[in-house]
Amino acid sequence: MQPQVKAWTVVPSGLILTVRLTPKGGRDAIDGVERLADERAVLKARVRAAPSEGEANDALIRLIAKSLDVPPRNISVAAGATTRTKRLNVAGDGPALAAALERIVSTR
Repeated sequence: MQPQVKAWTVVPSGLILTVRLTPKGGRDAIDGVERLADERAVLKARVRAAPSEGEANDALIRLIAKSLDVPPRNISVAAGATTRTKRLNVAGDGPALAAALERIVSTR
């Protein structure tokens, strides 16, 4: 069995999450973790929203917030606002957020 790759890092303010987003993906869902060609691990997510005027980013924030049971205001796009690979800052209890992500990806 392969060791679990993680697309997040716990930091004092919460956690940093790397996401590969598919806009206009037909549904709002987290599809697990994958490794990119450059060996970075990313959380795969898809949203129904189009990638225009920040709609897909807003939908991603709502999806992650609902999945982690945190308010959307606790999540911000730190990098990659106009690209498919994004880095999100999630404010809160880092270890608890990481544990929630572990549970989410283990069911995918």
